[in-house]
Amino acid sequence: MKKVLFDTNVLLDVLLDRNPFAEAGAAAWLAVETGLVRGLLAAHAVTTIHYLVRKEMGAARTKRVIASILSVFEVAAVGKDALNEALQSSLNDFEDVVTAAAARSAGCAHIVTRDPKGFRGSVVPPLPPEALMPLLRN
Repeated sequence: MKKVLFDTNVLLDVLLDRNPFAEAGAAAWLAVETGLVRGLLAAHAVTTIHYLVRKEMGAARTKRVIASILSVFEVAAVGKDALNEALQSSLNDFEDVVTAAAARSAGCAHIVTRDPKGFRGSVVPPLPPEALMPLLRN
C-alpha cells in the first residue's frame, strides 16, 4: 500500500473548512480513513495544527481533533537528521524542507499538498489532494 505524507495545509483546509480547498482535502483524508492509502503527518505538523485549530475551536475541542487525527494518520519522525538535511537544502521554506525530509525518511511516495511549488526539488514529489484518488486507481 502506498504511503503518502500530508502537508499541514491539507489538514487545516479540512478542519477549518477552508473553501474551495476543503472538499479535495476531505476526499484525500477519507482515502486514509478507508485504508486505500497510508497517510502520515510530519511530527512538527501536529503542533502547528494544534496551535492554529485551538485559535478557532478552543482547547477542549482541539484536543479531540488532535486525538482524531492521531487515530487516522501515522506520524513521521522529525529528528536531528531531518533538520540537518533541511539546513543543507537550497529550497527556501524551512518548514517545507523539513516536511520533505520526514517524507523521504518515512519512505513516502508523495507529499499531498496544496503548495506543490514549496516542494520543488524534493526527492519525494508533491501531489495536490485532488490527484490522490486518480493515482490510487492506477
